[in-house]
Amino acid sequence: MPLPEPLAAMPGDTRAGIIALIGAPNAGKSTLINQLVGTKVSIVTHKVQTTRAIVRGIAMHDKAQLVFVDTPGIFQPKRRLDRAMVDTAWGGARDADVIALLIDSRKGIDEEAEAIMEKLEAIQTPKVLILNKIDLTKRDKLLDLAQAANEKLRFERTFMVSALNGSGTDDILSYFSEKVPEGPWLFPEDQPSDLPLRILAAEITREKLFERLHQELPYISTVETELWQERKDGSVRIEQTIYVERDSQKSIVLGRKGQTIKTISQLSRNEISEIIEQPVHLFLFVKVRENWADDPERYREMGLEFPR
Repeated sequence: MPLPEPLAAMPGDTRAGIIALIGAPNAGKSTLINQLVGTKVSIVTHKVQTTRAIVRGIAMHDKAQLVFVDTPGIFQPKRRLDRAMVDTAWGGARDADVIALLIDSRKGIDEEAEAIMEKLEAIQTPKVLILNKIDLTKRDKLLDLAQAANEKLRFERTFMVSALNGSGTDDILSYFSEKVPEGPWLFPEDQPSDLPLRILAAEITREKLFERLHQELPYISTVETELWQERKDGSVRIEQTIYVERDSQKSIVLGRKGQTIKTISQLSRNEISEIIEQPVHLFLFVKVRENWADDPERYREMGLEFPR
């Protein structure tokens, strides 16, 4: 997805840059990016590998525009969709001005974090370390973890944050606002993300789907916005399709007498309405699409390269 041309009208002495947030699944990247931007741009669930495509969240700090890239979690890929997600994550890292490695401080440097750090050694981009979930970790462990990570890889700075409550995030914004290069802003000042609203709406429904059914439903299920219709009364009619791979999964999503999908629809509608500041009429449909993860068109919808 190409970046837009620089904008014309803006104050002097501006800065702008791209910061790639990378890490293992469930390190807290999506929670952190939402905290840094100040609004929801990336979905958050307890299910691993929820973020699939690259999401750019845009934060303004002083005269700097910071474009944070929420990449899919990096893990050992097993299926085609997994490979596409991991390739996308590394592509986002290589295109950035700064790479921020996020580590769950409770897990420390586990196998996944170690593998990421080994691969980062070959990338010359400046790197910082962010230790997340400090509210759940003892201080001695944090200091030991910071030292161990810096011995494995050269980081220019180490930050300790709680993405959930925002502790330490102001320091991150201040640092990056001085670190990114001088230049014009890349997006309008009041734009929090480059994600089209119809895709964000589909992602919100996918979040509610996984929150409700994280035990029963494979993460490979997906949601697409088929219709976005602005109505004369100022409301929006949205039609979305939840795609699953088997009939048994369709029954799980619908629930007994349709109660599960009704709950998902209500939660998603409320949040979409809050974000776009318009009344929303949301209609959800469930369809079986076997082997959708082998369909190149689905990857294009998510902004992923289709791995051969």
